[in-house]
Order: sequence, then structure tokens, then C-alpha cells
Amino acid sequence: MAEISSHQGKRIRIFIGEAETWGGKPLFQALLDLAAQHRVLGATVLRGIEGFGPEHHLSTERFVDIADNLPIIVEMIDTTEHVESLLIQLDPLIQRGVMTVTPVEILQRRKEQG
Repeated sequence: MAEISSHQGKRIRIFIGEAETWGGKPLFQALLDLAAQHRVLGATVLRGIEGFGPEHHLSTERFVDIADNLPIIVEMIDTTEHVESLLIQLDPLIQRGVMTVTPVEILQRRKEQG
């Protein structure tokens, strides 16, 4: 049987292009490294098959000649307080992109010992 705990938190969703870099590596990797260093509850990278950003330049895997900067979404969840402090660390890394922050209810399942 699993024990479920519930608490309020926030989700950061970061929309970037896969060509974005930071410190000589893909930006999404730098964001995951930062999330791991700050021990966030969860972080995931999602690669889009098609999309556009603020300039409305379409990137799609349907056409090889414009598939050079496919959309990436990096999501992180944690407590409200932890997310607020993490945003300060994330801000300098996002040179081109969009971030959203939304409240979430975090349900954690933990296997009971025994």
C-alpha cells in the first residue's frame, strides 16, 4: 500500500528552442543541472515536433530544412518557496524564451516500508 501526501506548490514551464545554449551545452541540460543542484521535486524535458516562439518562426520536424531549432519545454515542480528562489537562478539563463509559473497541487506517493 502507498502513502499519499498532498501539498501546494508551483510549476515552472520554460519554452525554449533546442538550439539555445548556456555554458557550452544545450540550455535544457543546463536547466536540468540547475534543477538537480537545487534538488527540485521533479523536472522533465519535452521535445516538441512543431511550434513557434515570439517571432512566429515555425520550426517543424516535417521539413528537414526548418527542423534546426525544434521547441523544447522544461518543466519543474516544487514547493512555492523553493520555486520562488529558483526563479532568481533561472532568470539569467533564459536569454530567448518564455517562462510561466502556475500553482499546482503536488501529490506524492511513497511506498510504505514493511
